Amino acid sequence: MFSLMFFPVYFPEVLLRMDCVGICGSDVHYWQSGACGPFLVKEPMIMGHEASGVVAKLGAKVKSLKVGDRVAIEPGVPCRYCEFCKTGRYHLCPDIIFCATPPCHGNLVRYYKHAADFCYKLPDHVSMEEGALLEPLSVAVHACRRGGVTAGDNVLVLGAGPIGLLLMLTAKAMGANKVLITDILESRLEFAKKLGADSTLLVCREDNEAGLVARVHALLGAHPDVSFDASGANASVRLCLLATKSGGVAVLVGMGAPEQTVPLAAALTREVDVRGIFRYVNEYPIALNMVANGHINVKPLVTHHFDIEQTLEAYETMLRGDGIKVMIHVQPRDANNPVKF
Repeated sequence: MFSLMFFPVYFPEVLLRMDCVGICGSDVHYWQSGACGPFLVKEPMIMGHEASGVVAKLGAKVKSLKVGDRVAIEPGVPCRYCEFCKTGRYHLCPDIIFCATPPCHGNLVRYYKHAADFCYKLPDHVSMEEGALLEPLSVAVHACRRGGVTAGDNVLVLGAGPIGLLLMLTAKAMGANKVLITDILESRLEFAKKLGADSTLLVCREDNEAGLVARVHALLGAHPDVSFDASGANASVRLCLLATKSGGVAVLVGMGAPEQTVPLAAALTREVDVRGIFRYVNEYPIALNMVANGHINVKPLVTHHFDIEQTLEAYETMLRGDGIKVMIHVQPRDANNPVKF
């Protein structure tokens, strides 16, 4: 008689001494309202998922890293066995453990244990802050890949927050002809211009929808081949669908209200492909290469720096909208950068 023995699944892990942790809009939503989209906070939760750190200790069988390696941390670790993991879409894994997404704690701590194969070694010329920014950059890379951005495309980005700005930079790096970016704040549009936006459009509450569509087309000199909504606001989603050219692609990136009123018929009759994105999948190596090779400069996005003891002040700064990207330093800034930045 034979008996079946089941052994626990073990994936090699590393202990990380955390360095940089950026604040994301989702972090602020959890802090202020206890929810972000369908995810609800039901008990106290440690924040943080845009992060980098230094390998402090190796788990058994870790071969890809060594103690002292500086790494960017992809914060979602999937089961590796479900249908989605096996077909290469591990970000849709129903059992994924994702930092600071209820009920999982985040990595805004001094030490954090993480799967070794979801830690990416940083070249010496890439800073710890850049490593932390690979997380939001990966969102932008995934969105641009979902939208099929290619050389010569005219692109519309709605929302000039961190993700919108990274969408603009990524689309330009992928060969977009022109990128128009919109926002409700003139200060953010001025920042976008400094980063290389071809055109900007200030959107006001009293603006007429049809008029906005016409202004988008006039500023771009064409109808957008690909449009991205990076805000989640109902009016922004509507403009995304209406402004995109017939046969084009509208990508919904921002996490808005669970239900919205949108002009689907107008999009469908023009065969506008409406695509959603959720985080990223297999994009961390791409984002790292784009930063390391100088195709995208993410450094200007970090406008505020705080020590971990100043975390509340950092979150209040983000809540007020004073900066673009707020970075919390668990260790002294630049302590783990081998070269001067």
